[in-house]
Amino acid sequence: MSIRGSSRADSQPIKFGTDGWRGEIAADFTFERVALVAPLAARVLQQVYGKTAANSTVIVGYDRRFMAEDFAREAAESVRRAGFDVLLSQTYAPTPAFSWMAKERNALGAIVMTASHNPGSYLGLKVKGSFGGSVPPEVTGQIEALLQSQQMGARSPETVEPGKLETFDIWPDYCAMLREKVQIEKIREAIAREELTVFVDVMHGATTDGLGRILDAPVCELNGNRDPLFDGGAPEPLPRYLSHLFRAIRSHRRQHRDRLAVGFVFDGDGDRIAAVDGDGNFLSSQILIPILIEHIAGRRQITGSAIKTVSGSDLIPRVAKLYELPVMETPIGFKYIADRMLENRVAIGGEESGGIGYGTHVPERDGLLSALYLLEALVEAKTDLGVLYRQLQDRVDYHFAYDRVDLPLTSMDVRDRLLEQLRSQPLREIAGQSVVDCLSIDGYKFRLADSSWLLIRFSGTEPVLRLYCEAPTLDRVRQTLSWAKDWANRF
Repeated sequence: MSIRGSSRADSQPIKFGTDGWRGEIAADFTFERVALVAPLAARVLQQVYGKTAANSTVIVGYDRRFMAEDFAREAAESVRRAGFDVLLSQTYAPTPAFSWMAKERNALGAIVMTASHNPGSYLGLKVKGSFGGSVPPEVTGQIEALLQSQQMGARSPETVEPGKLETFDIWPDYCAMLREKVQIEKIREAIAREELTVFVDVMHGATTDGLGRILDAPVCELNGNRDPLFDGGAPEPLPRYLSHLFRAIRSHRRQHRDRLAVGFVFDGDGDRIAAVDGDGNFLSSQILIPILIEHIAGRRQITGSAIKTVSGSDLIPRVAKLYELPVMETPIGFKYIADRMLENRVAIGGEESGGIGYGTHVPERDGLLSALYLLEALVEAKTDLGVLYRQLQDRVDYHFAYDRVDLPLTSMDVRDRLLEQLRSQPLREIAGQSVVDCLSIDGYKFRLADSSWLLIRFSGTEPVLRLYCEAPTLDRVRQTLSWAKDWANRF
């Protein structure tokens, strides 16, 4: 099959999801389609942000996926031919870097070739606005409308004079900006004195060499080679993909029990983070966000709201209350957090899947900035991240467990029947516990009599049921999730 087109691509409509358009390379995601989408995206960016932007420049970047640089060049040339000036990255970089650059240069926005955490057969196109974050659904809707009108034979815009295309290296400016966010010398000194060892699993992705460049200090980087197949998995910061990191940290602990150690994990385009503490325990953002709230509000004394999604841990508002931070709750998806960041003074906003943003930065997730704040917290407290987490639990008297499962359904019809059941016959009891409250801003979040909760959500594009639970014990979490799976399988 030629990578420059296919009959399947002609039959699959281009649709933007929660954060861009993604498709399988050479099937859905082809050079022809990128050359069609990119200039239309630039036109919409001009229509929406042209009055406030200082120029007609569009930034084009990419990650380390298969042929990502070639697709970026195709996008850049097509945007240039449409009359826009283009700044094309000379190398891969994290998506948040290009979002920041769009705001820093007061450009129309950015177009980034990435499929984030998807498997290696995928590539995608993210559109960022001049404000430094993902464009809202109404903007991607305008791009889709232009695509549809062209496919229906609408006249193309009149020939325009091509713009200019220049290349640039984003890393020096991006690293310099991030260094200014933290007390970088304290972190460097702890590493130099061998008080702290930093591991980082870049998952063959766009953060490769990033943390070492920022710190200008040695870090133990894993999976820094370019592997378009991602070791046969996906560049997603989940425990099942982190066996190398777990082994490295546990081996280090056996040899150096008196030293602090931490491991960071970034997804394929560097906007999401997870961590591993010095004992080799996985720390999801459900754990990291409370630690970060304590650090930025307590030690850094940064003020503003704390934003969580409906799937966020109940530990988050309890820690926020210690520092009198108002808490906002949104549907799942960082775009909802970003909207609040644009409208309110926000200290921190985070989601269960690893995306965390800060009022000190652009309204965008940034894994490297999160890592820097966590390193700063660890160095200042002189305490392992796992210990910091347990201390927070003790301080607010909240010791709960959490897990999530995705349950494939046999069809979208089953999905629709489950939705109708939840609408018409709300659940009154779950796994032997009575339901005391239900929040329905995104799916159905049931609070139970024992202070646990179960969230039931549906994928909008595939027959998948997403189940989230937080409960007093891991056994109770498993019982509740098992009950939910049995309930769903009856339909």
